[in-house]
Amino acid sequence: MGGKLDPEALAAVLGRTGGLGEDVLVGPAYGEDAAAIDLGDDRLIVSSDPISLAAERIGTLGVHVACNDVAVGGADPEFLTAVLLVPSEAGDGEAVAGSAGSDDRVETIMADVEREASDLDVSIVGGHTEYVDQLDRPLLSMTAMGRTDREVPTSGAKPGDRIVLTKGAGIEATAILATDFREDLEGVSAETVDRAADFFDDLSVVPDARVLREHATAMHDPTEGGVFDGLIELSAASGVELVVDSATIPIREETARLCAAMDVDPLHSFGSGAALATVPEEDVADALAALADAGIEAAEIGTVRAADEPALVLDGERFDEPAREALYELWE
Repeated sequence: MGGKLDPEALAAVLGRTGGLGEDVLVGPAYGEDAAAIDLGDDRLIVSSDPISLAAERIGTLGVHVACNDVAVGGADPEFLTAVLLVPSEAGDGEAVAGSAGSDDRVETIMADVEREASDLDVSIVGGHTEYVDQLDRPLLSMTAMGRTDREVPTSGAKPGDRIVLTKGAGIEATAILATDFREDLEGVSAETVDRAADFFDDLSVVPDARVLREHATAMHDPTEGGVFDGLIELSAASGVELVVDSATIPIREETARLCAAMDVDPLHSFGSGAALATVPEEDVADALAALADAGIEAAEIGTVRAADEPALVLDGERFDEPAREALYELWE
């Protein structure tokens, strides 16, 4: 099963990105969600992300995963490009003939993309659609862009800052479990599964980041590997130690029930829908109050401290390597 490159392999890729001009304020780096490019009066925040494993609502996931990265970079997402690669067979061995417009899979995915982009007031400005013989499921890759007057990198956390998490762990994973694995959720009521499927409506962190960017020194969008890997990436990008008590990490009832039924750890499961931020100690109360005023759940989950080697200290145990995404075993 695939997944993100490990940090060493990724370093080899990031070392081959060409010369970075002086207009590049935030370039490619482990843990960074988005690039920041100086346009003069504004900064352009840009991020790309693929969706390939989830069977349901990949258009919804694709829009939010890309737009969330721009949001935690400090900008409201404004523009999207969509690259959609579709298997040449419909899934039952039947070859697909004709144009992409005649394919129900393409129509379903792009209808989701259009709906979610419209809800965020984001324009789809380009992309590419193609049939690929070697694929056995659709692959959607999206690039999001937005402008701001101040970028917020993942690398900005400072010792003494407090760590804030919005909504909770495993929100994206909960929605995937409730749809892709509904028939496997033994012992979980249909009502709970239905509520969990509605977590697709909670995937955006654009409102969360809009509030937090007024206070945050760093922001990050935990996706693959969940909150755990998100914290590892934030610590590495900022060169700090993050001290976190797992009991303070919000986990919704539906997430706890579905993850328990499938024997996956919500802290290690797809985390879109939550935003991680570091906030100066003197500002954390105002940040939490502003989130509450906006109707966004949030909690302070830990502290940033200086360290010779970056790491996550979770419940007293030190971690400096990302973990494997918990849901991957379910697709194997």
